[in-house]
Amino acid sequence: MKFRLIAVVTALALVTTACSGDDKPADDQESTKGDSQTVVQVSPLTGLEFGGEPPVNPVFVVKVENSKSGSPQYGVNQADMVVEEMVEGGITRLAALYHTTLPTKIGHVRSLRGTDAGIASPVGAHVVASGGAGPAYDVIAQAGLTTYTEDNNSPGFSTDSAKKRPYNRLLDLTTVAAQASPTTIPGPYFQFTPAGETPAAAAGARPVTSASVTFSRSHTTTFGYADGGWTRTNGFAAPGEEFVANNLVVIYAQERDAGYRDPAGNSVPETIFQGSGPGVVVIGGQAVDVTWTKEALNSTVSFVDAAGAPVTIPAGKTWIELVSQDRGSATFQ
Repeated sequence: MKFRLIAVVTALALVTTACSGDDKPADDQESTKGDSQTVVQVSPLTGLEFGGEPPVNPVFVVKVENSKSGSPQYGVNQADMVVEEMVEGGITRLAALYHTTLPTKIGHVRSLRGTDAGIASPVGAHVVASGGAGPAYDVIAQAGLTTYTEDNNSPGFSTDSAKKRPYNRLLDLTTVAAQASPTTIPGPYFQFTPAGETPAAAAGARPVTSASVTFSRSHTTTFGYADGGWTRTNGFAAPGEEFVANNLVVIYAQERDAGYRDPAGNSVPETIFQGSGPGVVVIGGQAVDVTWTKEALNSTVSFVDAAGAPVTIPAGKTWIELVSQDRGSATFQ
């Protein structure tokens, strides 16, 4: 299929460019799109063409507090993609993925979880957090991912004097990037719609303008659609810094006990972002029920509709709601 060919050559182009330092792709690594068109290098997170030379820095996943205690959130709006994940006590945390832009102020930064391995692996992202429990570090290490944490004396962290620990950690991501080792980006996060093509109408697509995604009895995230973008209507971003998503994706995935408890005695869950399951893809103002597939932790995420036809993701920013298939739910209107 044409779109599969494009995904492969795009991934090859990304592998040659995503490293720290001054490495440049060699002339003999040029690829072609289709029969005669030159492949342009695109973001592995958004599918958008780079305006010039691709970033030399790796992709970073930064863990951000997602509660009133850690508000306001800074720098999330500059992410290329955001994933909301379940943590202990019925609350959630954000995993903000950065590649195109590296903010000098992100916060408030919190600890990593084993779930982050599945979130970071498709693009070989480096995980940045305030710290983490031993079992979580082990899961990240087993996935072959690099971590930068304040607990391990990583650079770039500072204190927000207006907040108290553990909700007062800020991050300058440019400082972390300056210390980053060369990396390889396995491929695009999604199977993106090729530039200039309009995706075929998906089976069961329906118009929607609002969404409500429940993670637990104590946490639901709501979204509204306006002016071509999806934004949270109950988020914690600083004024003017709410993330605007072109695409909204709900992934229902298996969840397991991570094998340890937080300081308050709550069991810590781990969402397994691998395998396949049901989901919903919202492109613009159209929602379609899908089946998602991610064969390995580092595989590209793909979708098919009820008729088995591929559902590709148009270029743009995406917000993923990664919820438990047993206790999560989503409604759209």
